[in-house]
Amino acid sequence: MAGTTICHRAPLSLSLLRRRSYLRHPSLLPVYSQLSTDTASKGKEFEGRVGFLGMGIMGSPMALNLIKAGCDVTIWNRTKSKCDHLINLGAKYEPTPAQVASSCDVTFAMLADPASAAAVATGENGAVQGLGPGKGYVDVSTVDGATSKLISESVQKTGASFLEAPVSGSKKPAEDGQLIFLTAGDAALYERVASLLDIMGKSRFYLGDVSNGAAMKLVVNMIMGSMMASFSEGLLLAEKVGLDPNVLVEVVSQGAISAPMYSLKGPAMVKATYPTAFPLKHQQKDLRLALGLAESVSQPIPIAAAANELYKVAKSQGLSDQDFSAVIEALKAKLQN
Repeated sequence: MAGTTICHRAPLSLSLLRRRSYLRHPSLLPVYSQLSTDTASKGKEFEGRVGFLGMGIMGSPMALNLIKAGCDVTIWNRTKSKCDHLINLGAKYEPTPAQVASSCDVTFAMLADPASAAAVATGENGAVQGLGPGKGYVDVSTVDGATSKLISESVQKTGASFLEAPVSGSKKPAEDGQLIFLTAGDAALYERVASLLDIMGKSRFYLGDVSNGAAMKLVVNMIMGSMMASFSEGLLLAEKVGLDPNVLVEVVSQGAISAPMYSLKGPAMVKATYPTAFPLKHQQKDLRLALGLAESVSQPIPIAAAANELYKVAKSQGLSDQDFSAVIEALKAKLQN
């Protein structure tokens, strides 16, 4: 309920990772189609109504996990048809972000980019028009620090509380409730929504002041984008010198540079298929924002800058809505040229 702290655990320090018990015991991890008793019970810990704005690749499965856990969920999306399957499962619907925020105790927002996040929060019929004392607004979009601060200030002017909570993870982790939340802002709101974050994710960090969560997410995605570009180079070079790129994927997956991303996406990349889990246009957006962050503190990031140019080439080839692993196609084009 408004103003009530549901979870009494202390906020995280920068160095501590708050995990649910089953995170330390992988055999207890829940599957998407059948939530564990632990997860289902967390839906009962929050006794208010939960709003969710944005039913895209990430927002839809996140909202679905809240519904399955027994939460009272009200949703909104620019295209209402994307809400229909959730409405059929018990979600309520409101035609504007303002009406969602007005009818709910806490409202989450998962939007595609800074402009969309700001517009949904502060624009015409935006969420802030429905906020007030005792309510909370949690933005889980990936935005730059300036946008997060703008939204935070607008929310706080209404008397409501603000938490930024961008997520590390893509479509499958969102479906499986295995996201990582990088939160910053109102510590009391962080405690209040802890049980909801635990339904949607496997871990959560509390990082202090607003913009720290945004910065952490941009650094993480900067690393990820650069890794994928380098991996793409390796696959093409292996094939060019007569090696089987599928074997390269196996070798990499067993060595010191192993990463789930490589073994998950590598086989499909070898077949030149890129089912979208994280759109390439969003990866390029995050690299661009990371470059801006680095510029603001005079930190050189030449590898990320080079990767950003490669993703821009891929976008120019019409690959924006493909998975970000499609960046390999930009390298193929360069080789052909």
